Amino acid sequence: MNKISDEISLRDTLLKFKDLYRYLKTKWLILVIVGIVGGIVGFIYATFQKPIYTASITYALDDEKGGGGIGGALGLANSLGFDVGASAGGAFGSTNLMELMHSRNLIEKTLLSEVYVNGIKMTLAEFYIDVNELRSKWLNKPELLKLHYFVDEKRENFTRIQDSVLGIIYSALDKNQLSITQKDKKVTIGLIEVQSINENFAKLFCETLAKQVTELYIETKSLKARNNVIILQKQVDSVRQELNNAITGVAAANDNVFNLNSALTVKRTNAAKRQVDVQANTAILTQLVANLEMAKVSLLKETPLIQIIDKPILPLKKEKVGRLKSLILGCFLASFLTILFLVFRRIGKSIMED
Repeated sequence: MNKISDEISLRDTLLKFKDLYRYLKTKWLILVIVGIVGGIVGFIYATFQKPIYTASITYALDDEKGGGGIGGALGLANSLGFDVGASAGGAFGSTNLMELMHSRNLIEKTLLSEVYVNGIKMTLAEFYIDVNELRSKWLNKPELLKLHYFVDEKRENFTRIQDSVLGIIYSALDKNQLSITQKDKKVTIGLIEVQSINENFAKLFCETLAKQVTELYIETKSLKARNNVIILQKQVDSVRQELNNAITGVAAANDNVFNLNSALTVKRTNAAKRQVDVQANTAILTQLVANLEMAKVSLLKETPLIQIIDKPILPLKKEKVGRLKSLILGCFLASFLTILFLVFRRIGKSIMED
């Protein structure tokens, strides 16, 4: 009994498909017209579509402190075939560094950096507005037509509108045009890619972002060692000044007792005191200079390096849908969507009649 029911159900399904096929054959003219229109739309889209340029920078992290200790042990374990995972490497590990490049603070600093476009100095934010013709879209918003991001303008002096527009630009760049990836979890080689309809903007933004993150990375990682160097340098300068004053004092005291009666030794005490100051300051300065040089060497070891491997070189890689491909795709999509519409309408009528 079940077998007979299954056969009837299958036969009904086939009959319905056959009925739909016959129905679609009666609509062949509509399908042809719609397909032609879709193909024309696709062809026009490909003709007027602006190409997308991609600028890319490949970089590697070089941190001398990461070579030993736990990092070395993890590297040895990986080389022996044990996948123990990768450490984030602190606040500025390779993974965290990629997330840092997506931060609003860093992207805004990049947008407010000055660049030269055709010999004219401007910010990247101003260049972005020009590239995307945003002012033509703001014709009905007078408050935006006078909006600018000048090179020498301080960030803390921005108006609410400037902050708002800058945030919109950041969101558009971060979500649609900026890509930060790591080639392999076991290596510290990363890839920055920026896409834009303007070749020059893609290149400039990519290079400026890499520069900004490098400066922030080095400044933060080497902050303590750099502060030690600054403090020691101030101490060395101060002691050297005192030593110079003491040497001058010795010379002045000797001049005051020149050809003095040898019996009058009290007059020579000032020169002797100055000489003691010279010797003490000399010893202190010698030790401070040694400490300063050691601190400078430590700073070099503490300072990580973001090594740029590949830079964007003009002409950049260009992506654009071909006219023939777009024509065929437009024709197919239009016909397919029309078929779906006709089929569902036919099924709907059948249900209503039943």
